[in-house]
Amino acid sequence: MPISPCLSPVVLAEDRPVIQPQDRPDPSCPERRTAGCLTVATAASVPALRRFARGVAAYWGLPAGIDDALRLVVSELVGNAVRHSGGPDVALLLSADLSTLSVEVKDNGRWRSCPGRPRHEGEIACGGRGLDLVEAYARRCTVHARSGGTHVIAELSLRD
Repeated sequence: MPISPCLSPVVLAEDRPVIQPQDRPDPSCPERRTAGCLTVATAASVPALRRFARGVAAYWGLPAGIDDALRLVVSELVGNAVRHSGGPDVALLLSADLSTLSVEVKDNGRWRSCPGRPRHEGEIACGGRGLDLVEAYARRCTVHARSGGTHVIAELSLRD
């Protein structure tokens, strides 16, 4: 299958994409660009996948304003998979078109329930608000929990 001229593989060296200026994709390309990474589900995978996502976003020439949202969304979704799924690995898939960056995180574990008590209005707590933060940044966020793992998709606007 031939590779579209708008799609280029991301080559990683020391967690940083190797980019030659002539290799950058054409930002006006209407096709969807996709990049993914699979890693062991450990605490170290959170910053590693965050660096991967930021490197891909820079490589694709996405607006600089997306960086904070992307860092937070990747950190929260990957962190949740590492902490709660009990699965051996976690996958990050990024895809973008001209208006949307989709951040997908998949695990193959079975989510363990989080111990704790119900919160009362105005109560301060440590943890438990990660998906609320993701939803605040995302145009849309969906969670698909199945017996074979969880798949979360957050869509970030590239036009705001």
